[in-house]
Parts: sequence; C-alpha cells; structure tokens
Amino acid sequence: MEEKEIVIESSEYFDDNLKKEVAATLNIKIEQVNTVLGMLKEGDTVPFIARYRKEQTGALDENQIREIQTQYEYGLSLLKRKEQVIRLIDEKGMLTDELKQKIEEARKLVDVEDLYRPYKEKKKTKATEAIALGLEPLAKELLAFPTKGSLENIVNKYVNEEKNITFDSAIQGAKYIIAEMISDNANYRKSIRNECFKSGLIVTKKKKKAEDPTFQMYYDYTLEVKKLKSHNILAINRGEDKDVLNVSITIDNDRTINYLNSKVIKNEESFATPIVKDAIVDSFNRLIYPSIEREVRSELTETAEDKAIDVFSVNLRNLLLQPPMKGKMVLGVDPAFRTGCKIAVVDKVGKVLDKSVIYQNQKFEGEKVPEARILEARKKVTDFILKYDIELIAIGNGTASRETEMFIQDVLKNISSKRVFYAIVNEAGASVYSASALAQEEFPTYSVEERSAVSIARRLQDPLSELVKIDPKSIGVGQYQHDVTQSKLGDSLDFVVSTAVNQVGVNVNTASKSLLGYVSGINKGIAENIVKFREENGEFKNREQIKKVPKLGPKAFEQAIGFLRLPESTEALDATSIHPESYVLAKAIMKDLGITKLGTDETKEIVEKADVNAIIAKYGKDNEYTIKDILDAFIAPQRDPRDELDKPLLRCEALRIEDLKIGQELVGVVRNVVDFGVFVDCGVHEDGLVHISKISKNYIKHPSEVLSVGDVVKVWVLDVDLVRHKVSLTMLHE
Repeated sequence: MEEKEIVIESSEYFDDNLKKEVAATLNIKIEQVNTVLGMLKEGDTVPFIARYRKEQTGALDENQIREIQTQYEYGLSLLKRKEQVIRLIDEKGMLTDELKQKIEEARKLVDVEDLYRPYKEKKKTKATEAIALGLEPLAKELLAFPTKGSLENIVNKYVNEEKNITFDSAIQGAKYIIAEMISDNANYRKSIRNECFKSGLIVTKKKKKAEDPTFQMYYDYTLEVKKLKSHNILAINRGEDKDVLNVSITIDNDRTINYLNSKVIKNEESFATPIVKDAIVDSFNRLIYPSIEREVRSELTETAEDKAIDVFSVNLRNLLLQPPMKGKMVLGVDPAFRTGCKIAVVDKVGKVLDKSVIYQNQKFEGEKVPEARILEARKKVTDFILKYDIELIAIGNGTASRETEMFIQDVLKNISSKRVFYAIVNEAGASVYSASALAQEEFPTYSVEERSAVSIARRLQDPLSELVKIDPKSIGVGQYQHDVTQSKLGDSLDFVVSTAVNQVGVNVNTASKSLLGYVSGINKGIAENIVKFREENGEFKNREQIKKVPKLGPKAFEQAIGFLRLPESTEALDATSIHPESYVLAKAIMKDLGITKLGTDETKEIVEKADVNAIIAKYGKDNEYTIKDILDAFIAPQRDPRDELDKPLLRCEALRIEDLKIGQELVGVVRNVVDFGVFVDCGVHEDGLVHISKISKNYIKHPSEVLSVGDVVKVWVLDVDLVRHKVSLTMLHE
C-alpha cells in the first residue's frame, strides 16, 4: 500500500509564517531573518555575518544572529513533528478537521504530544488488556451516564466465564479504560500542568540514613514552584541523584479532581457516576499526575539549565576578555604543599626562559617548614626576578595559594632595587590543560605542574590566548555546570569562545593552533596547516600569502581573513580588522582624507574632523556601517576591545583571614558570578561572598546585571567565620 503523504498546508506557507514568528519574537524585521538564514545556508559564519555584513543584516550582533538560527531550527523541528503526527493519526482514519487545526496551532512540542497521546500506539497497560477483553463498549456506555435500566443489566452483557470476566472485573476493566481516556485528554493535561506551575509546591525530604551537609537546607524544604530559582532546582536534582533527597511536587488534589469531575461527569443522577468518579481518581493518581510531575520537573530543569548555561557563558566571556598584560616579563607560580611550588619564567611574548621548583611550603608532619628551605626558595625566586628583570608574578589560586602569596610578598619586601607586583590568577582548568595532549606536545619534557606554572604566567599575559587551549567546560566560572546537559553547555561555551576570539582578532604569525581553531571559517585541520606552513616557510608577509595554506579554500579565506591580523605586513591594512574586500574603498577614503599612516595622532585628528555623512553620501548609503568601521580602524588599526576594561588587580602585600575586621574596606576581583551573589578575591585564603542583597541599593534580578567576572570592586567586610573560613562582604557602605 502506497504511503499517503500528509502535509499541514504548504511548506512555503509555514516557512514564511515561521520566519514571521522569529522576527516578532526577536523584535526585528522579517527581511533581517531572511537575510541571516540565507547567509547561514551559504556557509557564512556567525562572527563573519556580524562583523562584515552589517549593511545587509541591519547590524545584528552575534547573539541575535545565533538566536535567529536557534529559534528557526526549533520551529522547523516542531513543524516536522506536527506533519508526522498528522500523518500518523490520518493513517488510523481518525483525523478530523478540528484535530488537525489544533495540531497546526500548537506552539510547543509538549502540546503536540498531548494531542497525539490518545492515538499513540501504547505498550501493554491495564486499559489495553481490558480493551482486548472487549470491555471498551462498556466503558463508553458508562460514560454516556445512563439513567434508565440498571447497572446490572448493562454490565451483565459483558460477563464471560470463558474469558474469566466477572461482574466486578468487568466494572474494573471499564474503569481502567475510562481512566486512560481521561489521562489522554490534552485539555485536562494542559490545565493540570499549568496548575502545577501556578500553585504547585516542591517538597524535599532527607532520605533515611542519608547524610550530606551540602544539601542540609533541603532536608525539610517546601517552596512554591513559581518561586524556584535555577540554583535551587539544580541543587535539588543533584541531591536526588546522589540519593540524599526525596523530591515531589504537590498540588491541591481535591481541587484538581473536582475540576476533572466538572469536565467528565455529565449527569450526577446516573448510576454510572460513582464508577466514573472512581475512574477519575484513579486516572489522576496513577496516570495523570505522575506523568505531569515528570514533565513539570523536566521543564523546570531545562529552564534552570538554560539559566545556568547563560550565567556560565557570561562569566566565561568576561574571563576570556580580561585585559592582557602585554609586553611584560612574568614569573608564573603553581602553588603546592607536598610536591613544592613550580615556577616558570616567560618572556614578553610567552616564551619559556627558565623553570624550577621551590619548597617553602613543604613541611613534615607535626613540624614547621625548615628555615633552610625557606631561605633557599627565597634566594631562587629573588635570583629569577633580578636575572630576568621580572615585572609581574602570577600566582595560581589553587591549593597553598595564600601561603605562597605571603611568601612572595615577603620576598618582594626585600628587593629594594625594583618594584615588582603580583596578581592572583584563576587557575581553573590549568591542570586539565597541563595533562592534555596539547600541553604534552608543547612541553614534552615538562612535568604536569611545570606546564601549569607556564600556563598561569601566560594567563596573566594574555588570558584569551591561553584559555582557548582548555575545554571551556573545565573553566570553573559557573554554577552546577556538571549538572546540566553537557552537549548544550558545550555548544554554548564554544560559541562564547569563538565570539571572543573573533572580536579580538588574532596575529596569524604568533597564534597557536588552538587560538586559530576558533577563528571564523577555520577548523582544526586548517589551523594545523597554518601553523605548519608558518614553520616551514617563515612568517606570513601579507594576507594574500595566507591563500597558499593547504585546504584553505576561497570560502574559508573569505570568512577568516578579516580576523587574521598581520602587524608587520607590507600592506598596512593587513594589520586592521578591515576585510580585503573593502581595501579599495578604504584606500579611496584614505586618499580623500589625506591619510598616509594609520594609528597616529595626526590620523586621529583628521578622522575626527572629517564629515562622515559626506563620505557616506559619496561612497553609498549601502556602505554606511563598513565606512564607519573603516574610519575607526584608521584611528586604532589594532584596536582590542579588552583595552577598555579594568586591568588585573596587582598587589604587593598579602592578607590573612585573621587580619580582617568588620567594616574593613578592601579592593578585590570578582572571580565568579552566580544566581545568589558574587565571589570576590580580596587577598585572603577564601574568596568572600557578596550576597545579591548586598550588591546594590536598587533591586536587581541577577548579579550579572551590575557585575562581571574580572571586575575590580570595592567591598567592606560584613562577617568573618574563622571556623568555616568564610568571609561575607558587602558593596553597600553607609
């Protein structure tokens, strides 16, 4: 039999409608949606479209472009499922115009599945067993709520000794069928699901014999579902997964069953009514509510995951875009106790010059650190500082960080010939990189800890270039990142890294293959080929030469070249973010304005005095955004968005938690932003917490509205817990 093809109306009609919905949701024009989708289909990347196709898109940014893509793809998936469901129901000969219209108008996948539920092939259930015994007509007779005759007369028609159907089992079988019919009703399910979100309570209890202080606040916890925060949901899920908590969602069962009664019962006087009411209670308790509860918790989890991923993404972006300390000689220190602190010297471009190990923290059980070890360590660090003219010391914030910080501070006090500063560097993920194949390839003879010391130093010099070597998920600047869908988290974080790399741009002659791999249009293989070509042929002389890299085709070149910078090129524009496709335009504008050299004070003065509108009028309104970007590049040919942010906080003294006093003013660095506040490194052993209520005098929904990872902030000590080594801080000072 030939399969009948069922479509909702016409694919073009619904594709256009879908684009209109995406445009309305994002508050943009449908032409912008069409343009973006067309470019993506042609293989253009999000960073390329955002940077070099502003005229066509109306200057949509990376997030808007990605959101267009995400929403459109979800809409297509929903449309495909609608078509599939309509076809499956039609094949059963049960499709009505009314049902088809409801499916077509469904806005969510869950609504489509609710409508399909009554027609879906079911596994063996109590209802299907009863139907197999021929009891479905009895169920329908009871649902007709008869008033004439008697229950016995109706039921006895279905009593069958051969099938082992008694009077009571016939009624029970009919109840099972009625219960499933009620459970399959899309309207009832939607109403009860909404009730869960509107007035449901989440209840958590500690399991017997389970004990984990991490989840203590949830041992006996009740909260309205609508008031749950994402960190609550993910923490509760983790407690349940660890077999510490029992979790349930409760609603007013009596009110819900009364609602079902009002919808199902057609005649209170019928002798069938008590039976149907029993079936309603069974349907709610056994079928509807367990299923709805799972669906609600799944939706809560998905929402919480999205929020957690958003927080992680924002934090990661801010960490990646921390301003680099360019052109500095840096001593990297990977703190430790037993194995000693590994130290490494890197020059102004990140090349390793020297490395060693010091044992100033190492002590034997019950003993103090031998004085000879401290003196030896002090001499070694001092010698490194003086020999290599060290300007900055980068100390990892892991185990033994504060002890090492106090040691370094003591060393610096005794160097009178020069002033050296240090910074505490977030070393999250450094151990992952150090043990990776990439690190082994880069430093085959180094130990894991020695590689870590190099990585810590380079993170201070150029955070972005170093952090791209690490799986973004391993950089701990989120909350509950291990409790969310890892594929979804990975996609989001990769997008963040890609966006950051392309916004900054890379020097193609110095960039690692890890950094190059995030450039628009360049995959891992092409990145490796660029590095290999560079090693075999020397530095690239100009952008045109990059075309010679194997497997870098015309499309990849077009997508990547604007983000690949060559400061030493024979072509001045190669050092800028100006795309080669706009070189003719850029040179014409340079000639008109009399600009001979980029990035000078004279050029800045010329551009600032220029009549931009006249330039746009001469070279076309359709080049407006490109012209403005070109003029900006004339002023700052190697503009780095990171230069506008606060530099890392440099210190020359250390603090102990015992030194802190209530009300004391401190300056610190925001290390992590979470739903309930921010963690600030103020130079003591543990990062202090500024609760969301202590961040701003104005109401804020989330700390990220006012603070970002890497921000330098002024705080005051609110409370010091010496037992638990916790510090509470406030940004509100009277």
